[in-house]
Amino acid sequence: MKKKMLLLNTTVLLGLGGVLSTPAYASTIQDMESQKSQIQNQRQDVQSNIKAASDELTRLQAEQDQMKAQLERLTLAEEENNKKAQKTEADIKETSKQVDQLEKEIKLLQEKLEKRNDILKDRARSMQESGGNVEYLQVLLGSSSFGDFVDRALAVSTIVDADRGILTETKNMQDELKTKQADVKSKLASLEDMKAELDEMTVQLAAQKKQKDALAKELKDKEAKNEELKASLQSKDSSLANEQSTLEQNIKDQKAAEEAVRKAAEQAAKEAAKKAAEQAQKAAAAPSEKADSPSPKAAPKASSNDVAPTSAPAPKASNVVTVGNRWIGNSAYVFGGGRSQSDINHGLFDCSSFVHWAYSQVGVNLGPLGSVSTETLKHAGTQVSSSQMQPGDLVFFDTYKKDGHVGIYVGGGKFIGAQSSTGVAIANMSSGYWKQKFNGRVVRI
Repeated sequence: MKKKMLLLNTTVLLGLGGVLSTPAYASTIQDMESQKSQIQNQRQDVQSNIKAASDELTRLQAEQDQMKAQLERLTLAEEENNKKAQKTEADIKETSKQVDQLEKEIKLLQEKLEKRNDILKDRARSMQESGGNVEYLQVLLGSSSFGDFVDRALAVSTIVDADRGILTETKNMQDELKTKQADVKSKLASLEDMKAELDEMTVQLAAQKKQKDALAKELKDKEAKNEELKASLQSKDSSLANEQSTLEQNIKDQKAAEEAVRKAAEQAAKEAAKKAAEQAQKAAAAPSEKADSPSPKAAPKASSNDVAPTSAPAPKASNVVTVGNRWIGNSAYVFGGGRSQSDINHGLFDCSSFVHWAYSQVGVNLGPLGSVSTETLKHAGTQVSSSQMQPGDLVFFDTYKKDGHVGIYVGGGKFIGAQSSTGVAIANMSSGYWKQKFNGRVVRI
């Protein structure tokens, strides 16, 4: 009897084992696990590429925004410089009118002076021919009566007073002529300076226009690449979504198949056990032996280490040499700019206003902002030899006029300043254009 029961139990176990270890099913599981691993690896690669593309997209977008801001600054600078140029042109026309008027007045004075000179020459010639003052005495002594004497004395006095008046008037006209001539020379010098400034602004406007056009083209190219990158990124994202959807569906199907197999195996086991029990009861009344197979248990543990992100504090500009670096690539040159908070907020400077701003950031006041110029700055500190030049010293250049440009020496033969073609930038003064323009003036604040 025991032999029959052992045979029956063995048959049930073999039947159950056959259900759970079907070769076709095992092959399907292995293929799906392999496919899942491949898809996961592919997904990791795609996600890595997407992250890299996203980072590049973010960088390009930031660069694009920066270029747009710079383009706006240059446009604003161009408008402001055009206004300055128009005003300067109007000033030149007005000054030219004043010069023309002064020249006409000088011409009239010269004509009057020539007439006075002719009168004086005739008077002197007449006096010389008649003996000068002796003739006047003979006129008085030759009177026939006291009344005649008085009449002759009055006549002589009138002639002397007339001569004295002519001389005085001539002297005054000569002084007035000198004053007028000095005024004309001053007006002409001022006119020449304004004309030089206008020419310099024209050059600056052309340079800024060229820079703006170059930035516009670069911006257009960046936008095209940006759009291309977006399209590529969207394609990769779509491909990844499809792969992920396929993977999830496969996993879902796999779980459903596993569940179906598990339920079918359980049902087959129950039916086999039931049949074995029924046959055992019929065969004999002896209790059946039961074998319990211990099943291993796994207790996986998950651990994680969270590290709080840290960020270094932003560097703070501590001296005048580096404080202006924030405007490099973020500013534009405007003739007469930088003298209002609005200009400063938009990064619009000329050379002297930038120097004033930079020193104000380190607590040094270089006078009223509205009237700062290269002329005021060259008297703001102590003159030192160029051989003793140190970082932070002001350096001056002869451009459209003497001391027409100023910057802050940063060391190594370079200075930082607001230049017409670049805005705020570091330039080399040890060679090239700025070496030729450096006039040796160095001011230590």
